[in-house]
Amino acid sequence: MAIEFYVGSGSQYAWRVWLALEHKQIPYELKLLSFSAGDTKKAAFLALNPRGKVPVVVDDGFVLYESAAILEYLEDQYPSTSTRAHLFPKDIKPRARARRQIREVDEYLGHAVETLAQQVLFTEASQRNSEVMQQAMTTLGRELLFFEGIIRGPFIDTDVSAVDFTLYPYIALARRYPRFVPELNIEALIGPTVRAWMTQVESLPYFERTVPPHWKQKQS
Repeated sequence: MAIEFYVGSGSQYAWRVWLALEHKQIPYELKLLSFSAGDTKKAAFLALNPRGKVPVVVDDGFVLYESAAILEYLEDQYPSTSTRAHLFPKDIKPRARARRQIREVDEYLGHAVETLAQQVLFTEASQRNSEVMQQAMTTLGRELLFFEGIIRGPFIDTDVSAVDFTLYPYIALARRYPRFVPELNIEALIGPTVRAWMTQVESLPYFERTVPPHWKQKQS
């Protein structure tokens, strides 16, 4: 039975799960929700996740939300085999490092990207706070420099993992912000190592299937 996967186009949290499902070759049924139509606030969805956020997976009646928890569940429920890839290293210490790195992405770089999102995407131009945006840009630059120094190549920890799937969507989202606020020079913050790493993620054979649908529509 395929996993029911509830996603909103452009959600960096849903995107990491989407990449993970494709990477592990787990069958899933895509349930694409519309933020603008209020789908995540409707009763049927709130019955699955009372917080009204994506992603959510339903696996044979088992409902789970929170993207980091979903990645762990997919790894445990669908363990690696000769045909199914892994999301986390098998050895305890590298696995702990991967979990720590996911927390670092969410707690530091992720907060900066979300602060910018609130200003860029959800605040009228006349109401945007330039000081808040500049502080977020400073934090984002510092965090990108941190990851510039730890990527082992071609992925963050040699093999592609849940850490890559967590970090990539945040940076991809941030790179779109200058479309709305041109003075945000996101590209200048991205170093050559991170840029090469992003190219590696984008070259994964299933990557294009996970690109947010509304991004594709605007590119076509």
